[in-house]
Amino acid sequence: MLEQEGVPGIPVITEPFRDTGRAMAESWGSPDFPTVETPHPIAGLGTPDLEKRADALVERVIEALLDPRRPQA
Repeated sequence: MLEQEGVPGIPVITEPFRDTGRAMAESWGSPDFPTVETPHPIAGLGTPDLEKRADALVERVIEALLDPRRPQA
């Protein structure tokens, strides 16, 4: 929905939600919409561990934002 409003975004999901993420993208008409995955679980991680996870995802998020499969506004 943010993409439809011209706000770029990339879903970050944990591995068990891969199929759900694909189903949601398909339901919105973008079956190949890129996502970035991080290991499960993230619930219960403290701030330092979450920051490490986020730092490890930065390059993949940038690549996904530049992915040509993303809808164009």
